[in-house]
Amino acid sequence: MYRLLIYFIGLLLCLLPLAGQAQEPADETLTITTVGDIMMGTTYPEPLLPPHDGQGIFDAVKGSFQGADILFGNLEGPLLDEGESTKCKNPGKTCYAFKTPPRYVVYLKDAGFTALNIANNHASDFGKEGVESTLSTLGAAEIQPVGGKAIATYIIKGRRIAVVGFFYFEGPYAYPIQNTTGAAKIVRSLKDANDLVIVSFHGGAEGSAAQHVTGETEEFLGEDRGNVAAFAHAVIDAGADLVLGHGPHVLRALELYRGKLIAYSLGNFLVYERFNLDGPNGVSAVLTANLDAVTGDFQDGQLVPVKLGTQGIPVLDSKRKAITLMRNLTKQDIKAPGLIIAEDGALRLKVEERKGPPGTAGISCYGFGGYRDALRQSLSREF
Repeated sequence: MYRLLIYFIGLLLCLLPLAGQAQEPADETLTITTVGDIMMGTTYPEPLLPPHDGQGIFDAVKGSFQGADILFGNLEGPLLDEGESTKCKNPGKTCYAFKTPPRYVVYLKDAGFTALNIANNHASDFGKEGVESTLSTLGAAEIQPVGGKAIATYIIKGRRIAVVGFFYFEGPYAYPIQNTTGAAKIVRSLKDANDLVIVSFHGGAEGSAAQHVTGETEEFLGEDRGNVAAFAHAVIDAGADLVLGHGPHVLRALELYRGKLIAYSLGNFLVYERFNLDGPNGVSAVLTANLDAVTGDFQDGQLVPVKLGTQGIPVLDSKRKAITLMRNLTKQDIKAPGLIIAEDGALRLKVEERKGPPGTAGISCYGFGGYRDALRQSLSREF
């Protein structure tokens, strides 16, 4: 009977922390789903548009968007019909400019996107005209732009949420990533007026050699692309509840910092024709993060692995390359990982085993299956 008593005590120890949560309403979780870079096709310098004028380009993956309170991505390039770009002397050599037909916004709307980042190095490919066309096109589709003074705001489940965007160049629609003191001040101000703050940043070097979070200032093409780890930590210290990165065009590590999730890069997601998709550049993921609606703390989540075909249209990846890659990168780059990435992409907090009375060592508090089996065995022996 002593052994049976010990198991009941162990079970009680695991149930006690949950007692206060039992009365919480079911809607005390906010679900944020995010993807990486989106460029649905371009008409510059020559037309490169997907088959059937883009119809169905999200169909293979939009099932993984279901249930999101906010669906977020990084929009590469303006939504614009006309206009000329002065950005590139030789487009397609070492310089790229994109221009996606505004009618394609319907595909973003139908997929469920509610916010899109425009604080990046392609939003201004066609100058002020392109930015203004993008803002008006997104607004007409009820998709909120994110970047600099364009701050997306929501009231969801009674909570006020703000989404703000940073970039490695400063402008009206981009706050600078390098100025961590200024970034922290912006986030604190937003947190004073909102319950939760989500920070988006476009930063870090690019390409297959840029998969790692170095903890140092990154440079690319002679540009200061910021110290993304220092930035992410600074904005969380200032009150941010979720940090979403993009820019490297490859997947990077996930980090849990002070209870808040950081996704350093989700890579390319839908980038029709004009992007290098070799190796890690063609591996992507859909990230869903469930946050406590009161504290903003990360609860759990899911990575859905995606691969990009030769044309850059996303499909689900049964080989789960993205999960393997992000598990490895997180182990290598994050010194004190507080996050477990399971083989199926499930994300959960890393919890130390609870210490109980003698005889309870090795009993897990993640679920009750272990207790059920142990109790069944003990009962069979005792009775």
